Amino acid sequence: MCLVSISASYPKDPLPWANCPLNSNHTGYVDECEQASPTQYFWYRKTLNISPSIEESGSIQWEQAVCLILAWLVVYLCILRGTESTGKVVYVTATLPYLVLIIYLIRGLTLHGAANGLMYMFTPKLEQLANPKTWINAATQIFFSLGLGFGSLIAFASYNEPSNNCERHAIIVSLINSATSVFASIVTFSIYGFKATFNYENCISKVILLLVNSFDLEEGSITQENIEDMKSFLASSYPSKYTELLPQIKNCSLEAELDTAVQGTGLAFIVYSEAIKNMEVSQLYSVLYFIMLLMLGVGSMLGNTAAILTPLSDSKFLSSHVPKEMLSVFTMEAGNYWFDIFNDYAATLSLLLIVLVETIAVCYVYGLKRFEKDLHEMTGHKPNWYWKIMWAFASPVLIVSLFIFYISDYITTGTLQYQAWDVTQGQLVTKDYPRGALAVIGLLVAASTMCVPLGALFTFITNRAKRQHVPTVA
Repeated sequence: MCLVSISASYPKDPLPWANCPLNSNHTGYVDECEQASPTQYFWYRKTLNISPSIEESGSIQWEQAVCLILAWLVVYLCILRGTESTGKVVYVTATLPYLVLIIYLIRGLTLHGAANGLMYMFTPKLEQLANPKTWINAATQIFFSLGLGFGSLIAFASYNEPSNNCERHAIIVSLINSATSVFASIVTFSIYGFKATFNYENCISKVILLLVNSFDLEEGSITQENIEDMKSFLASSYPSKYTELLPQIKNCSLEAELDTAVQGTGLAFIVYSEAIKNMEVSQLYSVLYFIMLLMLGVGSMLGNTAAILTPLSDSKFLSSHVPKEMLSVFTMEAGNYWFDIFNDYAATLSLLLIVLVETIAVCYVYGLKRFEKDLHEMTGHKPNWYWKIMWAFASPVLIVSLFIFYISDYITTGTLQYQAWDVTQGQLVTKDYPRGALAVIGLLVAASTMCVPLGALFTFITNRAKRQHVPTVA
């Protein structure tokens, strides 16, 4: 998607998602775009060409398929020569996004309405903190950002020297991750505030123009500051005419604009794109933004690929029979719906279980004392009481609590649902997942969680068989 957006951004002026395209008769704009917005239309129709539901797969979108192949080709070239070449690439994929974020921070803080977004960010909402789904999303985010449970940390750490100070690195990585999250949030909400303020003021301007023209008022008689008073005055002075006009008068609210929160692809490709199109030199900021997303995507793909290839390479049988090239295709018209399924269900529950099993295995199966001894040999000192409490008590309790929240949220929600694009309405509508999609979700959760008990059972059986074949000495 980033490659498609980069190719669409430069050198076109204005950006292709800045205005709605004309219809086939060139007598007006495309109905779907007028119902939605130019940015939504460009994303859902031009970029994704999305189908009305997950049950309608549609045909392969070759532009997306070619870009996906190119992305995996880049990953293949990065890992072709092993961890040495991967490490050099990571320097670029990790540092370039920081440079782009700094540029966006400077630009974002100078945008009109940025303060509104920052105030919204730092204002706590107690009702959201009381919602279990908030904590589930927070846990999923920290798991994804730190790479917990994926195996990428273990894969990269396996190449370290035995004397590596892993305790210091764990603290540094955690602090950098948290600082980066806050830093990126400030950038995001400053731009988000600009977008919300722009839409709010645009809405106010349309209402003012409607009232001035309908009631034949002097230009400048209605302003943003006195619009509510003027509404009340017109409603009392011309009740019948105002009542007729009322359906056309939009209820403009800055708080409502800020509350329209989105996540995932909606935040990355719709909200940001809509804000960028209203900036000066929008082509430059668009290219920088999508290059940053591309670097982040390549970095994530390198980590996940290393997590898969490292154990396969360590296995004598698999390393000689399994090729390192991999390709996953989500390029059908319904591909975005399947992407959401993998994004929402392939990792959330399984990550909680895998990390819980890892914690229990280290602390209570392998033994906390033995683990403490290993760390003492590596770092030269024993971990303090804080680490022991976190490993043995706090982490398992928190993970189990999140798991309970997840199950309770699933029970209260009922049938799993997804957001589908409705062409006639020009907006997302909520639909129930069909049985086939529910079966895939079940298989995803089972496949990612059953590997732990099945792996343990396989190891137990093979070790038992080896002991039985060991010859006894008379």
